[in-house]
Amino acid sequence: MEVYTVTVATGTSEYSGTNNYIFVTLVGEKGESERTILDNPGLDFCRGAVDQYKVTSPSPLGSLLLVRLEKQRYWVEDNWFCRYVTVELPGEGKVLTFPCYRWLIGDTKVEIREGAAKTVRDDSSPQLLAHRKTELQERQKTYRWVTWAPGIPKCIDAKTEADLPQDVRFDNEKRSDFEHSLHYALLELSLKKLAIRFGKSWDDLDDFKRIFWKLRSPIAEYCMEHWKEDWFFGYQCMNGSNPRMIKRCKKLPENFPVTPNMVQSSMAPRTDLDKELKAGNIYLLDYVIMDGIPANTIKGKLQHIAAPLCLLYQHPDEGLIPIAIQLGQTPSLDTPIFLPKDPPLAWLLAKMWVRHSEFQVFQVLSHLLRTHLVVEVFCVATLRQLPAVHPIYKLLAPHLRYTLEINCRGRTQLISANGIFKRVVSTGGDGLLILAQREYKVLTYRSLQPHNDFTDRGVFQLPKYFYRDHSLMLWEAIHGFVSGIVNLYYPSDRDMQQDLEIQAWFRDISEEGFTELPSFGLPSKLNTREELSTLLSVAIFSSTSQHAATNNGQFDWCAWVPNTPCTMRRPPPTDKDGVTMEMIMATLPDISQSCVQMAITWHLGRAQPDAIPLGKYTEDHFTEGKAQELIDKFRRELKEIEDHILKQNEGLELQYLFLLPSRVENSITI
Repeated sequence: MEVYTVTVATGTSEYSGTNNYIFVTLVGEKGESERTILDNPGLDFCRGAVDQYKVTSPSPLGSLLLVRLEKQRYWVEDNWFCRYVTVELPGEGKVLTFPCYRWLIGDTKVEIREGAAKTVRDDSSPQLLAHRKTELQERQKTYRWVTWAPGIPKCIDAKTEADLPQDVRFDNEKRSDFEHSLHYALLELSLKKLAIRFGKSWDDLDDFKRIFWKLRSPIAEYCMEHWKEDWFFGYQCMNGSNPRMIKRCKKLPENFPVTPNMVQSSMAPRTDLDKELKAGNIYLLDYVIMDGIPANTIKGKLQHIAAPLCLLYQHPDEGLIPIAIQLGQTPSLDTPIFLPKDPPLAWLLAKMWVRHSEFQVFQVLSHLLRTHLVVEVFCVATLRQLPAVHPIYKLLAPHLRYTLEINCRGRTQLISANGIFKRVVSTGGDGLLILAQREYKVLTYRSLQPHNDFTDRGVFQLPKYFYRDHSLMLWEAIHGFVSGIVNLYYPSDRDMQQDLEIQAWFRDISEEGFTELPSFGLPSKLNTREELSTLLSVAIFSSTSQHAATNNGQFDWCAWVPNTPCTMRRPPPTDKDGVTMEMIMATLPDISQSCVQMAITWHLGRAQPDAIPLGKYTEDHFTEGKAQELIDKFRRELKEIEDHILKQNEGLELQYLFLLPSRVENSITI
């Protein structure tokens, strides 16, 4: 008679425990143990419990292959979340860990493997090979691709979050907080509208202060004080919510006929536009992607969209400042070039129009498409093609948490035909999808890699470009960690090439997820470990650092509505001398739209109470010492980055902390 000591850990989130019957069977190469009931229903398997039992076998089982868990209803159905199982082998004192991290729902059975990560070539047991195959067949039935709309990446086949399997749903605490936060924001919005309705009319920029209470942040308040200043406009191009648009201008676009005389007054002494172009000190924002996008109609009134061009100059004393703005792609008498020396209200309104385009590009392209939708492709492919024992599944699992649910909620609540964007954003409705489709056509794998992105945009010499500097530090740390894991489990490129599961995963990404994208730039197959490491780094960087850079500051930069307006109610001005405060107020979002903008950017941009920071793993998918050493090294590097960023920000009135590792979430959860 062999006696095994079995320890079972229940999840720590609300409702993880169960009062149902739980059975266990140990499966070895020489047979199975007795099917053993583990508790008195309702007494064990409470939330957070770690319970220990004895399981017997009439004869030695040999190498332990699987732990089979079964749940059966006792009185009422009560789902159970199992974290892990450990088994102490008789006589040896050796303890094996079997990670689970799954929900058992209904009368069900799951079989889990010992935690050592293994590729398919590492498995020789027919039973384990069959287990891998069965696991993937079941997952492929559960997780299916679907085309939500043509011309954008494919996504999970789920009409709403309720259609998702429980294993990828929000925990109850997360769901409650998410919905409470939204209700709180919308309640404050209603109170503000009610307060304003009984106040004076909406006719001056200072009137926006009347909705600027309760929900606020230090950066939002700083923004309210400095948003009219040209240096602050330039700062946001580098370190605001959309820091990836600015690029070096070597030659003026033909459709942007700025002459040296126009901007001479903005230049430093003894220089001119031609000299500064050659010196690499002229930069461009070009919103050509907005040209011709159909504008939304809100409450029966057509909104307005522009496709601006904005020239910026790296001034030796003043920093990066805008020096010329054209609010359309075709120059004409009705599309003048606005300059800092123009009437102050005209120049201010021109900058607002650029910032309005910034809102659209940041929300729909930089945030939604290039992080949420790109990462969803990796989520679905990983769940479909990699078994839980695969090292790359273990590597990616923490970075996929909650992403499928938040994306489903985004599709139903934010960007749907009657969602929030349709109610308050100028590109809501058809425009939003057309904008995303345009960006998807030109989306490149290269642009998702920070080194290449900064090189191609020519922005390495821009001073105080904190987003660039912090992104590169995080990319290097992530890529080094990922390369270590890849090289640990693939001793050679040939080992990786012959891994049929990882090649199927790659095909799912390139042929299914990123479909209709011939110029994306992925290779036809993975040939080297470095190619795999870079692809995995793109997935992890996009789901952590890049998402934090675009998401976490959206309330800071958008709460003061004139700084980044969500919509414009009148067309761009055609006469510099005709701009009045009345025109500006009639152009900017109205009271209701402004309140919604504040409420939603607060709800989506606030720090999440259950956030797991980059490098912190609450689930121990890897059990081997060498893998854990790589994780520890990664954490040390992130701590060094944290210390560097904090030191760099000491004494700064306007701090850039969005990429502080402790504030970067491990996955896209909001």
